[in-house]
Amino acid sequence: MTAEDTPNASDAASVPAGPESPDGATGRIVLLTTSHRVAPGLLSWPAWQLLHAADRVLCGDETHPQLPYLREAGVTVEHASPDAHRLVEECAGGRTVVVLPSGEGDRPLTDGLARLAGSGRVRMPDLELLPGSYDLPGARLLDLVQVMDRVRRECPWTSQQTHRGLAKYLIEEAYELVEAIEDGDREELREELGDVLLQVVFHARIAEEASGEEGDEPFSIDDVAGGLVDKLVRRHPHVFGDETALTAEDVHAHWNRTKAIEKQRVSVTDGVPVGQPALALAAKLSSRVRAGGLDVPLPQGEGVGYQLLALAARAEAEGTEPESALRAAARAYRDAIRAAEAGVDG
Repeated sequence: MTAEDTPNASDAASVPAGPESPDGATGRIVLLTTSHRVAPGLLSWPAWQLLHAADRVLCGDETHPQLPYLREAGVTVEHASPDAHRLVEECAGGRTVVVLPSGEGDRPLTDGLARLAGSGRVRMPDLELLPGSYDLPGARLLDLVQVMDRVRRECPWTSQQTHRGLAKYLIEEAYELVEAIEDGDREELREELGDVLLQVVFHARIAEEASGEEGDEPFSIDDVAGGLVDKLVRRHPHVFGDETALTAEDVHAHWNRTKAIEKQRVSVTDGVPVGQPALALAAKLSSRVRAGGLDVPLPQGEGVGYQLLALAARAEAEGTEPESALRAAARAYRDAIRAAEAGVDG
């Protein structure tokens, strides 16, 4: 690994500064921060350079997760928590002192250094902040899993929930997410996505506690994510394999072909949940019939149900999602009702 492998690292921190610094130089203080979401010992190359070149490395937390790895790498770490004045004195003569903050940070130290720097009465060493490790994309998902685990153990309500008991909340959250999408409210969209994600993590956490009896085998959120990754790779051979897809239609064909091999279904209706809203169900069945190349006339009968079925099938064939179309019309009707009520109140 080279310094170029770690973007955003401080260039200054990658240049060693040691006892050879000229007399009278003020030296420097470097706060070396690390992410608790990255395995201890996985530090950037500039961080390792700094640690080996520094005159002193200090850490006030004897349980800091990085300590065993630093010592194994030959870095001497002193257990010390000097105040701001003492730390500035330690840098006299151009010395470099590295401080490993605790997980909560060292607010008294940083506040003290800020006060000294702002006083104008003290010749300050260079103050630097060097991230030794960075959060990767998705890192906060690790926090979510940890928080969910603790809430499941310690919350009286959460600890009693089951898959069946939570099912209604998943449906509610899904509808609220759809509404946020239709409203175009970005802040609401972010929050509702979080609520849906909570349901996924919640159910996965419950699944970890399965007893294994009657085929009820436990699985974790990692199993859920791993299965999803495998599925995405399998169904995108044009991305992860040798297949070619130049259009969205090509991608759709790849997906359906791979899915058919995986599922081995005997009917085009297999896998269509009948519990979904009726218009969506009608449209999905119509879509499956067309995709399967079947010629199945719509059933004829009396009543509005058959009329709605025909409308749903026609909408789907024309590329319109009937559930969304009806919902949009219903929202317009709701707005008209409110406008009428406002006029009455006025």
